Amino acid sequence: MDRKDLFMQKGVFKSIFILGLPLILSQLVNVLYNIVDRIFIGNIAIIGKDALAGVGITFPIIMVVSAFAALVGLGGAPLAGIKLGEDNKEEAKNIMMNSFFMLISVGLILTVFLLIFGKETLYLFGMTDELYHYGRDYLSIYALGSVFVMIALGLSAYITTQGYTKVAALIVLVGAILNIILDPLLIYTFDLGVKGAAIATIVSQGVSACLVVLFLMSKKSSLKLSLKGFKLNNKIILSILALGISPFIMQSTEALIQIVFNTQIVKYGGLDYVIYLNIMTIMLSVIQFIILPIHGLSQGSSPMISYNFGSGNFKRVKETYKALNIISISFTILLYLVIFIFPKPIASVFNQDPQILEKAPKIMRIFFLGMSVFGLQLATQTTFMALGQAFVSLSMAVLRKIVILIPLTFILPIFLGIDGIFLSEMIADFLATIITFTTFMLLINKIIDKRKQQLLYEKTNL
Repeated sequence: MDRKDLFMQKGVFKSIFILGLPLILSQLVNVLYNIVDRIFIGNIAIIGKDALAGVGITFPIIMVVSAFAALVGLGGAPLAGIKLGEDNKEEAKNIMMNSFFMLISVGLILTVFLLIFGKETLYLFGMTDELYHYGRDYLSIYALGSVFVMIALGLSAYITTQGYTKVAALIVLVGAILNIILDPLLIYTFDLGVKGAAIATIVSQGVSACLVVLFLMSKKSSLKLSLKGFKLNNKIILSILALGISPFIMQSTEALIQIVFNTQIVKYGGLDYVIYLNIMTIMLSVIQFIILPIHGLSQGSSPMISYNFGSGNFKRVKETYKALNIISISFTILLYLVIFIFPKPIASVFNQDPQILEKAPKIMRIFFLGMSVFGLQLATQTTFMALGQAFVSLSMAVLRKIVILIPLTFILPIFLGIDGIFLSEMIADFLATIITFTTFMLLINKIIDKRKQQLLYEKTNL
């Protein structure tokens, strides 16, 4: 199917599903990278509960690595998408090549940092002496694959921005299936435990990274990954960082939130703090089934929004945003109903400790309630990104996490104890969704009017 026809002519809902469904599936599969690790780790005989809690504390660090991939990949891909909409393939390629260089450089820096300062970082992120060796075993191996993670996550955005969402989905699927195969083999058969889970993850990410690079070097890709004519461009790098700072903050502040959750649970959880850490790890795993598919849908729609915004088809932009919201909020409401009805079976997949299964249902129903409408905020933030509105998107992310959620996580437990930590998530999600949607409604016409003026200026000065 012709990509231009898909972006500009086909029915909006049909186009969104054609572009987004493969990425929704790929994001669901991508969730399995970490969740499969947690499931197998949580079910290791005797040590499963402590191992799951210890590895759970490492995930904020892993999210920071992913955040750097988003900084570069999601910062550059929308810019490349707009250039493709302007039919400027050479400039789009330059953007991608500068991103590629940045992804490798940042990946190497993160590897060295985590190998040298891994222990200090883990304790800063809420680690305890009782759980440290589980976190150390996982992180020390995962750090070696940081470059693979950066390329697999960051560079795949340039496949998506060309409209090849099925290719991006297939690459993720291959890596995830490999991870599922290697996890039980290395954890149980070779008795490597937590280390086996980490090895399975970095090998799988390495395969995904190679497949991404091979596609972008192939004839099918409009954007060719090639050193021919490549030069570092400070202006392009700064533009990528300026736009990528929003998804970076979105993901890195998720890590900050997890750190706050972990430290507050240790403080207010008393003798049961390991139980509550396990429940939090389970919920942060489940939450990916809500957030990542919406990200996949939004990322699939982003090239269409960027392309039409770049070419001046503003009616199509508004239609796409409206349809994206309808699909996103329907999805999040449906998933919350599943969690509300089946909290105990969901928790038991990760660990079957009686204390965990006794406490989890009440906590999960409270924690996830705000997620029922959160699809609206995620779709809106991604749309701001697709329109090149990095500052607004960043502001909305900071509002929810830094301005609302983190203060509530410190304040509410003072009065409500451990329950206040989980209640803070629900309140923050509702407030942030309302504010983000209202902001979009107030700004969208101004954003479009500014672009109209730019197009008129470019036309009159040809």
